[in-house]
Amino acid sequence: MKRKLAYSGIGFILIFALAFSAYKLMNARDYQLFGPITSRVETQEKVIALTFDDGPTDKTGSILSLLEDYEVKATFFLIGQDIEEHPEEAKKIVEAGHQIGNHTYSHKRMVLKSPSFIKNEIEKTDALIANIGYQETPVVRPPYVKKLIGFPYYLNKHQRETITWNLEPDTFFTKTEDKINYVKENIQPGSIILLHPMYDQTDNELQTIEGILQSLTDEGYTFVTIDDLFKFKAS
Repeated sequence: MKRKLAYSGIGFILIFALAFSAYKLMNARDYQLFGPITSRVETQEKVIALTFDDGPTDKTGSILSLLEDYEVKATFFLIGQDIEEHPEEAKKIVEAGHQIGNHTYSHKRMVLKSPSFIKNEIEKTDALIANIGYQETPVVRPPYVKKLIGFPYYLNKHQRETITWNLEPDTFFTKTEDKINYVKENIQPGSIILLHPMYDQTDNELQTIEGILQSLTDEGYTFVTIDDLFKFKAS
């Protein structure tokens, strides 16, 4: 009886350990089982990438106008369904010369999904991005940074990299001032900043973007796209 209880206890511990490891792996921003993943580029140069997830929406024009005011290029990780709903807004991003990323078609968590589901999510969105005039292969970011085996395996098989981030003010703060201060206090050369302005109905995110652009420009940082950020990677 005692032996059975011991075995049961060991089994429970092993199951818990495996579940915990899978959870950590699923949420990791700088590690995955297959292929390269980048949350920040190692460089001594004061270059950083500003990235936006989701959309496009009717907020696109305001974001683009603000970036133009600061002469900054950013990277937009777009959702396939939103491109279908707002194709003209998506085209504006391309026409303004920004980089486009693939944020899957449905924005569902890429965990415990079949290979065919993952393939369709990425390739359908790739096609929609090509239809709006973007000619480069889009960089890819999993929704909520959730991924285990299938998603990174697919990307690695097709020689594509997973792009995450190392600064995410929206996750920790609600007030604009707190978000800006968080970025200023934690910024490093090669940082990738994540923001979610597309569904904001308050214009607070626009104020956050402007605050980040102004404060980091004042500190001597240059904003570049993800592709351009890799050009500064230390060898």
